[in-house]
Amino acid sequence: MITKVNPLGHISLTNDYFSGLVAEAAKNCYGIAAMGQTPPSRTVRETLRNGSLPEKGVTISQQDGHLVITLHIKVGYGLNISSITQSITHRVKDEVEHATGLKVARIDVFVDDIIDD
Repeated sequence: MITKVNPLGHISLTNDYFSGLVAEAAKNCYGIAAMGQTPPSRTVRETLRNGSLPEKGVTISQQDGHLVITLHIKVGYGLNISSITQSITHRVKDEVEHATGLKVARIDVFVDDIIDD
């Protein structure tokens, strides 16, 4: 759960909300064939820690009041991976900051697979 403090009090946003927001923003980027699979060991850890299943391929944490987002993606064959990761990073950062008002410190994008259509 991510918490934001403002003059009126504390606002808590669930990891499910963030995962859904990030996944939808990422899926709409050019070149993303699918979201990657989170390793089973991490899925079990996140479920035990947060009480809910993490969104496929998305992990969010908070450090010093800023968000750190990790994405696992699969891209289409023959596309420029650098351009895709740069595009996804900008789009996800803009969407999250606009929707929540929280600052994104870093977005780590891991390309898990290249899919041949």
